[in-house]
Amino acid sequence: MVNLSATFQNHTFANPLMNASGVHCYTTTQLDELLASSAGTLVTKSATMAYRQGNPKPRYRSLALGSINSMGLPNEGLPYYLDYVLAKQTQADVPTLFLSVAGISMQEDLDMLAQVDQSDFNGFTELNLSCPNVPGKPQVAYDFEATEKMLDSAFKLFHKPLGVKLPPYFDLAQFDIVAKILNQYPLAYINTINSVGNGLYIDVDSETVAIKPKGGFGGLGGAYVLPTALANVHAFRQRLNDSIAIIGTGGVQTGADVFAHILAGADLVQVGTQLAKDGPDVFARLTQELSDVMAQKDYHNLSDFKNNLKEL
Repeated sequence: MVNLSATFQNHTFANPLMNASGVHCYTTTQLDELLASSAGTLVTKSATMAYRQGNPKPRYRSLALGSINSMGLPNEGLPYYLDYVLAKQTQADVPTLFLSVAGISMQEDLDMLAQVDQSDFNGFTELNLSCPNVPGKPQVAYDFEATEKMLDSAFKLFHKPLGVKLPPYFDLAQFDIVAKILNQYPLAYINTINSVGNGLYIDVDSETVAIKPKGGFGGLGGAYVLPTALANVHAFRQRLNDSIAIIGTGGVQTGADVFAHILAGADLVQVGTQLAKDGPDVFARLTQELSDVMAQKDYHNLSDFKNNLKEL
């Protein structure tokens, strides 16, 4: 028998799978559909303090090897998502939930964290330091000084379990620097990676870009980013304190991809582009495929292979 239950900071989930923030989590209807699916838990759309329309359409395009998007943080505002998770956490059959926040400024982030801290929310809060698709707003997590300043301020006012969503890093020296910063704080987890920012897809037939915002530049997801995502998961697992869990995100199409994320050191695994393509039914397929891979390898629990990646 294969047991897919995942332990994450003393919380247990039926399986390690969940949506990636930004995909199928904009409305309460979509969130309810995730709860009704085979996903182990869910994360809300990254919220700003108030409703935000986001970038002009078309701002998402499905591609043969993944997707490109420049959404621009469209969302219903923090009160909408906070009300949802507060209502759901009182229901016995609902797993521990994740609430994502992504302010347009450091002060907005801090104001939202303060509001969540003062609420009765008892799940995980995720601070998104890595949105690559807001015109004129650089990613905080690529500015190491700003990242440290943000976390200093956040932990002075926030007293609940907090994780951070990170962009992909591409140099081993960057992993060293970022891990040294993160290890200073009582983080519950990191979520790695957000989309690979500012890719450009060109439609040769029409000789145009694929999306409207930012002249066609947007975040890449799907199969394009799987090796980068696995590298970030593994590099951070090698460098972070054991007390900091890891959510692996990026490139998951099959149960074997989920297995690879966990093998590299992920505790939970998020699905983005494939969820956008297949809808919430994707989680039933992925859990079955993960079970099949584990059974073939005679693994009974996730702990049998988690963070057991072998080197040559």
